[in-house]
Amino acid sequence: MALGLSACQRGYSQPLRPAPLPQEDLIQVYTNHEPASRYTEPYRKQVRDGDDLEQKIVDAIATAKVTVDVAVQELRLPKIAAALVERQAAGVKVRVILENTYSRPFSAFTAEEIAQQPERDRGRYDEFRQLVDRNGDGQVSQDETNQGDALVMLDRAKIPRIDDTADGSAGSNLMHNKFVVVDGRTIIMTSANFTTSDVHGDFKSPASRGNANNMLQISSPELATIFTQQFNVMWGDGPGGKRDSKFGVKKPFRPAQQVTIGTTTVEVQFSPTRPSIPWTRSSNGLIGKTLSTAKKSVDLALFVFSEQRLVNLLDTVHQSGADVRALIEPGFAYRSYSEALDMLGIALAEDCKLEASNRPWQNPIATVGVPRLPPGDLLHNKFGIVDQEIVITGSHNWTDAANTGNDETVLVVHSPIVAAHYQREFERLYTNAILGLPPAIQKKVNAQRQQCRSLQSASDTPGAIVPKNRNSKPREVPPTPVEAAAAPKKASKRQSKQRVNLNTATQAELDALPGVSTKLAKRIVAARQAHPFTSLNDLAQIPGISAKRLKRLETQVTW
Repeated sequence: MALGLSACQRGYSQPLRPAPLPQEDLIQVYTNHEPASRYTEPYRKQVRDGDDLEQKIVDAIATAKVTVDVAVQELRLPKIAAALVERQAAGVKVRVILENTYSRPFSAFTAEEIAQQPERDRGRYDEFRQLVDRNGDGQVSQDETNQGDALVMLDRAKIPRIDDTADGSAGSNLMHNKFVVVDGRTIIMTSANFTTSDVHGDFKSPASRGNANNMLQISSPELATIFTQQFNVMWGDGPGGKRDSKFGVKKPFRPAQQVTIGTTTVEVQFSPTRPSIPWTRSSNGLIGKTLSTAKKSVDLALFVFSEQRLVNLLDTVHQSGADVRALIEPGFAYRSYSEALDMLGIALAEDCKLEASNRPWQNPIATVGVPRLPPGDLLHNKFGIVDQEIVITGSHNWTDAANTGNDETVLVVHSPIVAAHYQREFERLYTNAILGLPPAIQKKVNAQRQQCRSLQSASDTPGAIVPKNRNSKPREVPPTPVEAAAAPKKASKRQSKQRVNLNTATQAELDALPGVSTKLAKRIVAARQAHPFTSLNDLAQIPGISAKRLKRLETQVTW
């Protein structure tokens, strides 16, 4: 019968599933798009490729006999909440730290509050309703809330939790950690928030499979102690105690620490680092030190890349003979501050003004681009692979904001076995990626050059320009405003009025804007983590931005 024919007998063949890669005994790697694994996603009931990151976390929590500590920006997955509740009931000490922007249960929001939220936040609420509405009747009952709203589940079980306002402040830049420590021995470290969007996919986008993320599960009492010490600094006395929690730059500085797990060397550092401490000793400094060891290759899969010193180090590595490939989340890849542009050898300016330190590569590469992702999904990884032997990963985006403002984690794992898993994920993303300079961006660059030349002709303000190669001598030629902006200038009144970039400014810089409170600056930082600002209208969607305030900020900000 026809129904019994094999794929080959029917005249076509199905692609072979790749074999699972070997894992280290004490360090396991998982990715939610792993082609060698399949699972049934628990909420939309879809059978799909990938490691079930939520189930891996649940399984790790289920082993707890004494303690479970969770520090994650956002926790919305009910299976993880249920696992924590079950362990609490079994006598295990459970503690949870969240980012304050995401520390309120969705079910606690009133209809009026939801109506006043920006469109993207209303979309997040709609996702919550579909997650919790188990019988699919379009209504969320109290019973469904009790079983599906993760934070309500924690609170009903009286699991103690705090956020980054526990130090008495309006919150740090961003509590962006994503780790779990079980019994002082097992560490879960991931780039994913504990949400459907980051792990499984969105209800509103049936084709989505979750933002591309990775996870490490490590067994090491020594490394677990380091993570627990960091957790305790943030926790302080916990809820109801003294306001002695420490977040952001209030935390004591801890340099990178190194441990040996089996035969593998692992380095760990927690952000942020105060400006008074040398950059080389910061988390970005650890990333830079690791990149500088490259002899053959560097492959990057990054959500956002805007740290100038890191791309400068990559340029040196590339000029020394190492191949460099980079994939960046499409929403960030071609912004004026993106270091993808430097690697492609071009620059985009804001109002014909470049960042003073901007340095496009004189020998640009075409192996930079954006991955093709399912609709609704983002490239949320933050990893680099050096010589297919060393992996840089964690929650830490490659930005100055992550380095000097956010609570973050960077791990550097020296293991070809571990690196092979990340290499497979990179190659999966790199296959069919859109590489090189897109025609639309080249068109934008050309239009900007013409516009800036027109402004130059109108203002007739000649001056000196520092060429792209900072080791060569300046040319005394009349530059365009774009070129002139690349040259160092003395501080002036005009310079002090330079627009603040909503996508890259620190919380302190946003707080200094007229009419922007610390709380509002915090909202702006949180909003851009989900979606970068692309227009003034995006800013108008932030709660607290009135029409009057927006008009006041119109000439103060850019994106």
